[in-house]
Amino acid sequence: MDRMLAARLHVPSRTLRLEEVPRPQPGPGEVLVKVEAAGVCLSDVHLIDGTLTPLLLEGDTVTLGHEVAGTVAEAGAGVTAWMEGQRVVLHAGEVRDGVTYTRGVDYDGGWAEYALSSAAALTALPDSIPFEQGAIIPDAVSTPWGAVTATGAVRPAEAVGVWGVGGLGVHAVQLLRAVGACPIVAVDPNPVARERALAAGADLALDSSDPELRARIGAVTAGAGLAAAFDFAGVPAVRAQALSVLAPKGRLVLAGLTDQPLSVADGTRFSYLQQQILGHYGSDMPVALPQLLRLIEGGRVDFSASVSGVLPLAEAARAVERLEKKEGDPVRLILRP
Repeated sequence: MDRMLAARLHVPSRTLRLEEVPRPQPGPGEVLVKVEAAGVCLSDVHLIDGTLTPLLLEGDTVTLGHEVAGTVAEAGAGVTAWMEGQRVVLHAGEVRDGVTYTRGVDYDGGWAEYALSSAAALTALPDSIPFEQGAIIPDAVSTPWGAVTATGAVRPAEAVGVWGVGGLGVHAVQLLRAVGACPIVAVDPNPVARERALAAGADLALDSSDPELRARIGAVTAGAGLAAAFDFAGVPAVRAQALSVLAPKGRLVLAGLTDQPLSVADGTRFSYLQQQILGHYGSDMPVALPQLLRLIEGGRVDFSASVSGVLPLAEAARAVERLEKKEGDPVRLILRP
């Protein structure tokens, strides 16, 4: 039987190992994809450090990687939509019996030479978009896209704030600019991240520890506050700060994941102002991916600057370490088998 290399996480011990495993065989309705690029996400770091735990995983070991692009290697029985050699982006998850399973968390992902996918969980990748950029779209780009357009329902000329300008937040800034939000305020304690936010299209970039933060946001919103605020940091202090600068009827969208409690300091004020807190996770892949690929092809957005480095699959642990320690402040690191 053919073998392949895969970066596998033993969940009970949180041990990441490069292993030689059998190359998967596509069953009915499945497609085997030769992986060309796989993104390294902060969620992967959190799976390894124990902050996140798979809920639906069968067994105790999983191949990581939910941001994956490649070419069709083989189609299973009954698959007519995909042909060998086609360039594809794999969706970051699949719905099975009404339940969302996340790739590289609840079933094997793309930190490997080959990855299996349901034929319905693929989107064609145009020739003009490199694999490295295609790979990051299913999470780093589509999650903020879903947060902005669906959960947050941002409308043109609305004042918005983005807390945490990392791998997702920087794309949120670009996408908010694309949908006409104004002004866009970015908040991050890291000066490199603030510079990145301004380059991506933010109108104002503030340090979260700035004692004048509320006044500055008041100044750029004519005292109204933010119609929508997005937490991409997953930090309780961020959520409290964002709530403090929300406009009446403003909404706080929680895209950053944390296992910490959520609290509202002044419940009466929150209710009186009719504000909302909205949880957000992922995106509607079959809708979001074609939309984003069209925007990239049409020159409306450009994510080439988001690829901060490309490493071989054998250096998966090193890539995780670089992201965890923020070496060089990467947006996205890519593994290439």
